[in-house]
Amino acid sequence: MGVGQLLHRVNKTVKLHGDEDKHEDVDAWKNRDLIPLPPEYPSHLGFFEYYGYWSLGSLNVSTWQMPNTFLTAGLSVGQSMGVIIIARAIVGIFSTFVAWCGLRYHIGFTIQNRFSWGMRGSYIPLIQRVMLNFIWNATQCWTGGKLVAVCLTAIFPSFYNLPNSLPESFPATSYDMVGFFLFWFCSLPFLWIPPEMIWSLSVAKGVGPIFYKSEAGSTRWSTSWLMLKCINSAIGGKAAGMTNGSDFSRYGKTARGYIGGTVSCLFATGTMVSFVGLVIYWNPPDLLMRMMENGQGSSKARAGVFFLAVGFALTSGFENICGNAVAGGVDLAGMFPKYINIRRGAIITFVAAWIVMPWQLINVATTFLTVLSSFSVFLAPIMGLMAADFFVIRRQRIKLSALYQLHGSYYYTWGVNWRTIPVWLAGWAPTVGGLAYTAGARNDGPGALYELYYLSFFLGFFISFFLFILVNYIFPPSNLGDVDDTDVFGAFTEDECRRMGIASQADGALTSEDSSVEKLPIDAVGAKESDTKV
Repeated sequence: MGVGQLLHRVNKTVKLHGDEDKHEDVDAWKNRDLIPLPPEYPSHLGFFEYYGYWSLGSLNVSTWQMPNTFLTAGLSVGQSMGVIIIARAIVGIFSTFVAWCGLRYHIGFTIQNRFSWGMRGSYIPLIQRVMLNFIWNATQCWTGGKLVAVCLTAIFPSFYNLPNSLPESFPATSYDMVGFFLFWFCSLPFLWIPPEMIWSLSVAKGVGPIFYKSEAGSTRWSTSWLMLKCINSAIGGKAAGMTNGSDFSRYGKTARGYIGGTVSCLFATGTMVSFVGLVIYWNPPDLLMRMMENGQGSSKARAGVFFLAVGFALTSGFENICGNAVAGGVDLAGMFPKYINIRRGAIITFVAAWIVMPWQLINVATTFLTVLSSFSVFLAPIMGLMAADFFVIRRQRIKLSALYQLHGSYYYTWGVNWRTIPVWLAGWAPTVGGLAYTAGARNDGPGALYELYYLSFFLGFFISFFLFILVNYIFPPSNLGDVDDTDVFGAFTEDECRRMGIASQADGALTSEDSSVEKLPIDAVGAKESDTKV
């Protein structure tokens, strides 16, 4: 067998194949995981499913850990709670704006970007999202590994004294790495479960003066600037999930269910957990170890700690799979639809945890704060231009079939919308200087750079939002107003079709032969347009 034949056989084996009976097709722009979901889809989610999904993130160990970084920055408990409440309100509002396209058209972040960035230009936000998913997945695996180590210590107290065979320069011990590996390994089987099934399954003597007394006076910043810094950090910790909100909202039964489940959980469960993390202890694995005296406590104490650690570990595991591994799988599927579906992409994301080396990221609280804060610098402008394009410029009207064709309405110039990239750059350019100083742990930079950085989410979102509207007003794209005449994919109910002004598949043949919707294969939809369309 020649090399060419071998490569051909490997390509044929690895390439995804659609179900012809369901009129699915696989090419460079689509597979069955990327096309709009039909109304009869069996696993559509409602209020309780979304409340359960967001509860996974709210009950997560990282939700306990982050508030303590606010205390480290110099805020009091009361000020930190104010930061948490404000940040969660902002997250709820902005994530709903971004996720609305998924609720209306039943498509995810991967496809949503194509009408704003262009078919090829959409790879720019996808690459960023993939990198963030890699980092978050690795971080959650490390935290989950800490909890697994606590479970092992509760069962086998001698495990706490496991000899360290790693070099002293390595920022972790054998004890840590065993827990990390076991958590990572035990999570792998759940990657074979469809994401929508996982989502549907989820469902002291007083605080004293610390509640109102802060340490802001020991820094160069006033309390107001410290609070803005921490609000930006809290939003940055959710920025990755906010950006790809349509990956989850596309499964929603109704907009009311998604919004209600999301907002109520963010305020109820999330605020409660954050408060407990503030006034009790910031790191649950350490707290659990103290409760059983590092494995030397009574059998009752160790049993209680074991079940608590198992609960935390399961929550971290499911949240990690849904929010990071599966989200990474969706983004990778959008980049390589011929070869990667959600499951394969999730496996790749999980394997990347060993490359990211999370033990380098979480050992110091200030480092953790910096890493979280940096995310919103680049993601906020993406969210701003997405919201401006969908709500203001296109008025929630897009041509769904063209999102799966290279040479369709959203080809623009060589597949890239040249209006988008400068706007995105302008959104983060004012704040990247402060990010550089902060990431380098330098305090000698100009104060204005730090202040811009502490406002990076708001500046990034609104600069790109208004600038994108202005650029498109001056240079309007030719595809504004392009919509499908019919529900090509069978993705909408009769009521949705009437509200959108399109014909449903149930209406039968249309007047034009080219508009026939008799269960066309996906690759037959739409006509090739000019290669220089702008």
